[in-house]
Amino acid sequence: MINQMLRNNKVVAAILTVFRVYLGYAWLTSGIGKLTGGFEINGFLNGAISKADGAHPAVQGWWAVFLEQFALPNHELFAFLVMWGEVIAGTALILGLFTNLAAFSGILMNFAFLFSGTTSTNPQMVILTIFLLVAGTNAGRYGLDRWVLPLLQNRTLSFHKKRLMLQ
Repeated sequence: MINQMLRNNKVVAAILTVFRVYLGYAWLTSGIGKLTGGFEINGFLNGAISKADGAHPAVQGWWAVFLEQFALPNHELFAFLVMWGEVIAGTALILGLFTNLAAFSGILMNFAFLFSGTTSTNPQMVILTIFLLVAGTNAGRYGLDRWVLPLLQNRTLSFHKKRLMLQ
């Protein structure tokens, strides 16, 4: 019942629009701050790795190994992905364009930050993003998804029809 309401109700879609724009603004401003502020990820990664020690580590060992063995040697790539991921996810959420993909990308970044031992607004953003993901296309009802998704669906259907006729 709650699932149906999240996925179909127009009033809920308006509330989800507020969530979506808030999350988009948070991601976009964070990403722009990183782009314009000379973002360096080495300190963050080393800090996260150091939180894996002790009796009650804030970072799990497996995540620290991933950060140390893969993320740290490729820190330029990860800095690029974080900066532009935040900008693109934020812009898409504000516009309501590919809302579910943007929300999924955002929640992946939130979990990466949480796994790295930071909290800040990440738990709150995760909770709001779960509502967007569960709502599906209703989360983008009052955004560009309203027009883009049906257009893509029609093109996909016509492509499959043409492919079936050629067989």
